[in-house]
Parts: sequence; structure tokens; C-alpha cells
Amino acid sequence: MALAPKLEFRQSQQLVMTPQLQQAIKLLQLSNLELSEFVAKQLEENPFLEADESSPDAPSERRGAEKSEQPSEKSNNEVDLTKDESLKAANEALDASYEDIDPSASKADQSASDFQTNDWSSVGSGGGALTSDDREFGATLSKEVSLHDHLTDQLRLSTQSPSQLFVGAYLIDLIDDAGYIRDTLEDVAERLGADLSDVVETHKMLTRFDPVGVGARDLKECLQLQLEEANRYDPAMQKFIENIELLAKSDLKNLMRVTDSNEEDVREMIAEIRALTPKPGYAYGGGALQSIEPDVFVRPSSDGGWKVELNNNTLPRVLVNQNYYAKLSKNNNRDEDKLFVSEQFANANWLAKSLDQRARTILKVSSEIVRQQDAFFAYGIKHLKPMNLKTVATAVDMHESTISRVTSNKYMATSRGLFELKYFFTASIESSTGGEAHSAESVRHRISELIDEETKDAILSDDKIVELLKSEGIDIARRTVAKYRETLNIPSSIQRRRAMLQTAL
Repeated sequence: MALAPKLEFRQSQQLVMTPQLQQAIKLLQLSNLELSEFVAKQLEENPFLEADESSPDAPSERRGAEKSEQPSEKSNNEVDLTKDESLKAANEALDASYEDIDPSASKADQSASDFQTNDWSSVGSGGGALTSDDREFGATLSKEVSLHDHLTDQLRLSTQSPSQLFVGAYLIDLIDDAGYIRDTLEDVAERLGADLSDVVETHKMLTRFDPVGVGARDLKECLQLQLEEANRYDPAMQKFIENIELLAKSDLKNLMRVTDSNEEDVREMIAEIRALTPKPGYAYGGGALQSIEPDVFVRPSSDGGWKVELNNNTLPRVLVNQNYYAKLSKNNNRDEDKLFVSEQFANANWLAKSLDQRARTILKVSSEIVRQQDAFFAYGIKHLKPMNLKTVATAVDMHESTISRVTSNKYMATSRGLFELKYFFTASIESSTGGEAHSAESVRHRISELIDEETKDAILSDDKIVELLKSEGIDIARRTVAKYRETLNIPSSIQRRRAMLQTAL
């Protein structure tokens, strides 16, 4: 076959990412610490940027009395959630697009700002396109795994229960750099509005994580967990741990007495204890513990609703020096100097506008989360509603990927504690009657109740449980019932029937 040159027209679509748009996306997903570091670097590099020293401080009583502001002078950094009408007005006031930020942006840039695609394979390498070298901010940096991240990964692999995921994440946040939880489980249950038994069960699961001994509330419990893991927690060792103060006093005689052991056995136990790790958290870089600064404060409002306010202490603000730009533009004659000044001035303006857009977006999404999870803030974890990224994205007219970026590494301070925004996203089971969806945890609880109520003459199969749940308005598949039953450590109907027969005999 002969080869011959020919001309061919081809039409295709590709997502073009301008450097400014890439920067806006990066800013949205940065934590407050990373954002401060990024802005500090920009202040050093860009001659037209200045730090805004007039930024208002966060209120001294962050969860106490409200600011003495007139309604007409309400800050753009806070929203009152009282009625649907006021929320809608607040959302409209906060709504801004990248077209508003940069009116000169191309149509491709504006459509890209909606993040309507996750398919990057068709993106070309032409001017401004996202190439293989344009990786996410910090993607090439090596990072030591923290104790928090290590435990969080294990939590996600250990349970699918929304309630346990929520409580577990909260408990992990309470663990200090040595690996201990200093708060009592009773206090945690009260703050979260959860059953103490659920908190205890979740804590028990957490103490089985690596490193062994993590999540303990004191030294005795930490050593006990490690000895149980090594299958060395016998009655004599239990008495030894209960009287560990005698070891600190080198009181060998009384240790022999309380453990009912001879001197040789006690010395062996002492050697075993000294081989354990009293502070297991230090295996994961237990240096100075970095405190988490919330991005958003949620406080009760005087009218019975909630006030959602940005933490101004974590919002770096910059000013663009217009006078300096005018002076340099007037005195520069060389083309390369003019180009540099123009680019730096454009970058400074874009950064200032991007920071403002980021703050508005965080407040908008946080306000919607608080509106949808109002019952949780008022009554506790039992009233946590099923919610996913799509639910919030639809409500605030954004893409799910934007919501995902906003809720990562962003924290909300409430009267019930400090929570990452992503904590509030839980699984749901659709209603068979078209009504409000049911949380997965409430469905799991109902399955447990049905099985607890069965008798030896009426053992419920998974199919029968599906029928009963559908009659109660819960649309669920049989395989989902089986999965939930297994997570509750409940045997199959055959195994339960066999167990009941053996008990009867």
C-alpha cells in the first residue's frame, strides 16, 4: 500500500487549565497551615503583595456570646442559620464564580472552573493545559506517616458503621503524641450525644490497632493491652499491673505478696514489663504535638438557630500595592521589564481574589453542612442524618469534587467538639415509600433488634428481614442485610437455629 501525505480535520474537546485556575484549585484543598505557608512564600516572591495587618481577629469567646454587630453590618465571614429564606439569601450573597473573579477568562477557563470532569487523559500539552508534570501541590514531597493518619487508615478498614467511623475519628483526634486518650469515655459520650456502650465498643476496637497499646487511658491499660496481645496477661501478671506503683518503689517483697509468686517469677515479670513500650505513639514521630486550628466556628444563635463563622485567625489576607505598580510601570522602558511587572501584578490580583473565593466557598459549604445536620448539633450523634457529597453539592450548586476539596483538612469547632468537615458525611439507605432516607447505622440497629426478638420457632432468614424492613419503609437488598449482620457479629439463621436447639437440650 502506497504512503501519501494528506490533510485531515479533526474536532475534539479538552480541558484547559490555566495557571491561575490551577492555583485556585490548590488553594481550595490546602489546610490552614499549608495555606499560611503558601501565602508567606508568595509575599516573599511577589513585590506587589503585602500582608493585610488589619485583618480582624477571631472573637475572644469563640463559643460564647455573639459579636455586637448590627444586622445591616453583618460580616461576610459569618452566616446565621435560622430559616431557609435567610440561608438562601446568605448562599446567594456568598456565591461567586471564576468568571466573576477574572472577567477576561476564556470560555474554556470558565467551564473548567466547574470541575465537570475527572477524565484527564484527553488533556493536551498545549499552552496552559494540565500536563503530566503539573502534579498536585506537594504530590512529590515525601511525608512521614503520622500516628493520626495511621490510625485513621486502620479505622476505615475495620468498620463500615457510620456511627463507629464518627466516634472512632473523634477518639483518634483525642489521642496525644504518646498514644494516650486523656478524656474519659463518659465525657466523650456526653459531648457527642452518643450511648456510652457505643463509645466503649468503638474504643475497644481502636485499642486493637497498631501500635499495640495505643488509645489507652493510662499506663496500666497501655501495658495490659500489650500483654494481652502477647498472651501474657495471666492472673499473676494482672495483679502485678494493678500494683505497678510497687515497681516504681522497687518493693520486691510486696510484689511477691500481691502476685503470690516467688522472687524468680517476679523478676521475670519485671523483665517483661520493662520490654514493653510505655508510650507507643512515639513510634510515629512523637515530637511536639501540633494543635489543630478550626477553620469554622458554629455557635448557637440568639434566635434558636446556628451562627456559622469563619476563623479569621486562620485566614491570611493580602493587599495589592497599586501605587507601587503604577510607579514601576511608568519608569520601565524595556519590554522584558514591562512583561515581568505585568505578570507579577496579575498574579497578585489573582491571589487576592482566590483567597477571598476560598473563604466564601468554605463558609458556604460549612453553612449547608450545619443546616442539614442541625439535629446532630442539637441532640447528638443519634440524630446524625445520612449525607453525601452529592447532597451538599446539589444544595450549594457546586461540583462534588469541589465539595471534596473543601471538606478535606478543614475543621469545625462546635459545642460538641472539634470535627473535620468530612466527619458529617455518612451512608444512607433509601426509603421504600419515597420518604426521607435512613442512616445505615439506624438500619443496622433495627436488624439487631429484629434478631434479638426472634424465638426458636421463628428464626429470621436474611430474606425475611428484608421483607420486614421493607414493610417499615426501608428499601434494602438481602446482601446488604447479610453484610450488616456480619459487621454486628451475628451468625446466620442456620447457625442461630442450631445454637438455640443446643441450648434447649
